[in-house]
Amino acid sequence: MSEYIMELRTIVGHRPLLQVGASVIVVDPENRILLQLRSDNHCWGYAGGSVEPDEVVEEAAKRELFEETGLTAESLELFGVFSGKDTHYIYPNGDEVSNIDIVYVCKQYTGTLTCQDGEVAALKFFRIDEIPENLSKPIRGPLNKWIELNK
Repeated sequence: MSEYIMELRTIVGHRPLLQVGASVIVVDPENRILLQLRSDNHCWGYAGGSVEPDEVVEEAAKRELFEETGLTAESLELFGVFSGKDTHYIYPNGDEVSNIDIVYVCKQYTGTLTCQDGEVAALKFFRIDEIPENLSKPIRGPLNKWIELNK
């Protein structure tokens, strides 16, 4: 969790925060997507996290991708902006957020897959027909949209 969000949490407790996220759907040459098994809710999701104050959103997406997976995005393509009830989420610790998630697709990347300690339990590329059922709630809409466009 970012220092900014942690500071806000000391003021508002678990009440809902409007949170801007930057996320990345990584696609390999076989059209498989990279998902990570989250340590907090034990669900699968793609790389992403909160945008810091004054941070450029695309840079936040690249930062989160590297921190969580060890991959460096060579280029990103804006996929979409997702918000509303489908992206509302309550973390296992009770913190509540209303996410505005700016999602990118990355097909050009370098690096070696490395799980972020304490946040990512596993990393795996999945074919569209292999996507696990236990997806983290906020990513279901964007990921399903990407799948529909890429079948």
